[in-house]
Amino acid sequence: MSVRKRKWTNADGTTGSGWQVDYRDAAGTRRSKSFKLKRDADVFANTTAVELKDGTHVPDAATVTVAEAADLWLKSCRDAGLEQSTIKQYGEHVRLHLVPFIGATKLTKISVPGVRAFQEKLREADRSSAMIKRVTVSLGSILSDSQERGLVVRNAVSEMAKRRGSAKSKVEKRQRGRLRYGIDIPTMDEARALIAAAEGRHRAFILTMVFTGMRSSELRGLSWPDVDLRKGLLHVRQRADAFQDIGMPKSDAGQRTIPLLPLVVEALTEWKAECPKGELGLVFPTETGRPQYHANIVSRIVQPLVVKAGLTIDTGRIDADGQPILEPRYSGMHAWRHWNASWLLNAREVGGLGLPPKAVQARLGHSSIQMTYDTYGHLWPTNDEASAMAEAQALFLGATVMQQNDVEARKI
Repeated sequence: MSVRKRKWTNADGTTGSGWQVDYRDAAGTRRSKSFKLKRDADVFANTTAVELKDGTHVPDAATVTVAEAADLWLKSCRDAGLEQSTIKQYGEHVRLHLVPFIGATKLTKISVPGVRAFQEKLREADRSSAMIKRVTVSLGSILSDSQERGLVVRNAVSEMAKRRGSAKSKVEKRQRGRLRYGIDIPTMDEARALIAAAEGRHRAFILTMVFTGMRSSELRGLSWPDVDLRKGLLHVRQRADAFQDIGMPKSDAGQRTIPLLPLVVEALTEWKAECPKGELGLVFPTETGRPQYHANIVSRIVQPLVVKAGLTIDTGRIDADGQPILEPRYSGMHAWRHWNASWLLNAREVGGLGLPPKAVQARLGHSSIQMTYDTYGHLWPTNDEASAMAEAQALFLGATVMQQNDVEARKI
């Protein structure tokens, strides 16, 4: 390893100078790198010497750009059999966010400050906080894939995540806020109104959605062989992605068995007789037996029924006939999954089941109990703490008096 000053003459006759580091990499190949300042050359030389000793050095010439690494990563995702919707999302992260800003950057140049600068560029380009987070995760996956290929040593995204630790998670939780009844979660009365409005061919779907808390993809991929009407059980074993392809749930916890209420069994039994037939044997298919698109279910089934049930918000605007324009209070399906969670948690005397946390986690298909607590912990019914404290005090003081009386008796 040597650091030497180098001078040269340009084509126009002008001269220049700089500092050059010469060394041989782990394979014995001669490498060199030039710097304008000696201190930069010395830092590189010292760092490279340590990396060579540890066997972790990757020369700039032996690595690739972020764009090239992203192509390799996407190929790995396809080879691994990931769902089309997932690969499509990853591809958009690369094409729309990574390549335009850091696509030409060598992997060895991606540092923690560099990742922060990249995030700032995305923010200045009006990317949402959620999108910046997702794109950063994809960048971390690209770097991880490149580490396995020997194209880079450091994963700056992982390093940044470790530095931030749990403090960032706590801030995000505070900013996210709690789910609220009447805003994020339908109330019991609103759920009753929706069920009352659900008639005809969509009644079975609405009842299943409300009383199982299944995800949209799980409902769209549900098949009749996984519904045991005699035992009143529904088995979640597959899902339909955004491209209508049937696949396994995203996690092991997603595969679960859900008990069905008698009215849901009754509705599904009636629906089965008129359900469109298809090779997939789906419970809620299109007229041709194929999986439905999520957007179609929301716009053609859920939202019209929410409006019919009177669960609307006045926009303050009027239509061409002078009538107020109303929007559904709950525009998607996930609000009813939230309602199902609250129904599972609430005590029976107020119309719920009062299930313990672990049972709720299993019903919802959460991968961890922490996810259930983080999302719905504030909905758990609590005892009357004032009464409980008063009772504890009485018990404690009663025991103390009994002990005192025992001592006095012994003295006598």
